[in-house]
Amino acid sequence: MLVIISDLHLTDGTSGATISSGAFEVFAERLQDLACAASYRVDGSYRPVEEVDVLLLGDVLDVIRSTRWLTRKDVRPWTDANRPEFVEMVTQITAGILKQNEESFAVLRRLSEGGVALAPADKLGRPAATREQYPVKVNIHYMVGNHDWFYRLPGPSFDLLRQSVVRHLGLANRPDQPFPHDPHESETLLETMRRHKVFARHGDIYDPFNFEGDRNVSSLGDAIVVELLNRFPAVVEEEMGADLPDAAFYGLREIDNVRPLLLVPVWIDGILERTCAFPELRKRVKLIWDRLADQFLENAFVRERDTWNPNDLVDNLQRVLKFSKRISVGWAASLLSYVNGLRGQDSESYANHALAEQDFRNRRAKHIVYGHTHYAESVPLDASYAEGYVLNQNYFNSGTWRRVHRQTTLAPSEHEFLPSDVMTYLTFFQADERKGRPYETWSGTLGISPAESVVRRVDLAEDALRGRHVSTSALQGRAPHFSTAAFKPAAAPTRRK
Repeated sequence: MLVIISDLHLTDGTSGATISSGAFEVFAERLQDLACAASYRVDGSYRPVEEVDVLLLGDVLDVIRSTRWLTRKDVRPWTDANRPEFVEMVTQITAGILKQNEESFAVLRRLSEGGVALAPADKLGRPAATREQYPVKVNIHYMVGNHDWFYRLPGPSFDLLRQSVVRHLGLANRPDQPFPHDPHESETLLETMRRHKVFARHGDIYDPFNFEGDRNVSSLGDAIVVELLNRFPAVVEEEMGADLPDAAFYGLREIDNVRPLLLVPVWIDGILERTCAFPELRKRVKLIWDRLADQFLENAFVRERDTWNPNDLVDNLQRVLKFSKRISVGWAASLLSYVNGLRGQDSESYANHALAEQDFRNRRAKHIVYGHTHYAESVPLDASYAEGYVLNQNYFNSGTWRRVHRQTTLAPSEHEFLPSDVMTYLTFFQADERKGRPYETWSGTLGISPAESVVRRVDLAEDALRGRHVSTSALQGRAPHFSTAAFKPAAAPTRRK
């Protein structure tokens, strides 16, 4: 059994809120249920699985989304990785992430240390009526994406860093080996995927803003987050103080949850219109954004990517980022069209990229899995028939575990977004596990209470959403639930008055 999750974006607490340990507790319960379900075989007998693999498919520890990068002028994600100050910065941010999310990582460690246990089978192939249970080996693998690519860097300094990550998360990765970005970089991981007829990658290689051909180097996406998104809320607070309403301020801190990220100016426009009644204040906020956008565009790292081509990424960023360049009609639609066009697609889905994967084309994989987009998907790719055998191939996206703001379909002014808390995991079974069923996916979407403004931090830990989930617990008559405690946000930042 192979379970895949991605894009948790756990930070060091210096920028916005992330999920609480409650989400990991929910996941641990589900993993127990899934292991039990996988133990029932095609012939109806019960034979407990001996091993479970969990794959963290990138962007789990978010090194980029930290304001610590702004505490020094000489260190950025694109600084030479051999410089001691670069290693020191990544080490400090990693230590902050591990400390900030210690309760969550403790749940993962317990899983890797025998946290899943099953009853033995009796002579009739049923769960034995005994209190004695046997631990199931849980292997937790880590692949990197575009926000945690630092753990793929080679060298003794990064071996020490990986050692800390492996220890805190209970990983099966070798700390003296760079964490893989491609499945072919790890024989163990590749063999695990092929046993389950799966091919998985983070998916950032299809995003030109976040991948430039080498996963051991930074990209424009890093610069956008560090120099613009991380900086903007702090500068607004510093320059506007108590002038800006709290609702507007907290809304601006949600910009990292907007997808795709280039819609952030549209998000800002909508937040200001809903929360700030004074046109002059709205204008001041937009001027701050444009000023920071200009500074970002003049950054040496960004300018190096400005070529003679008038349609390169940097030139297009100049047109899409700034309010002063905004077209009067169809701004959001134009941005979306531009983002999708960068990948040669007409939608946000990465399903078409899956069609080009070698393991799809040679039919070695039944399931192609990406992360990165934060948009959970299940798309049928192909059904083929040969010599009496049927091969169904699907594309899946592993979604995210965090709050997501997505633009509405019907939005005349094109700046309306709806928030929801989401949590997705994918499970793939091998051979006769789960009575021969090849996969089970689950994506929970928790709507935001009307009492909770999208721009206010409210503790929802006492609320719960109960729903249907196809799992052993449901088959046993115990109704599963999905609790908002899993998404209890961090306390709202204190504003200077």
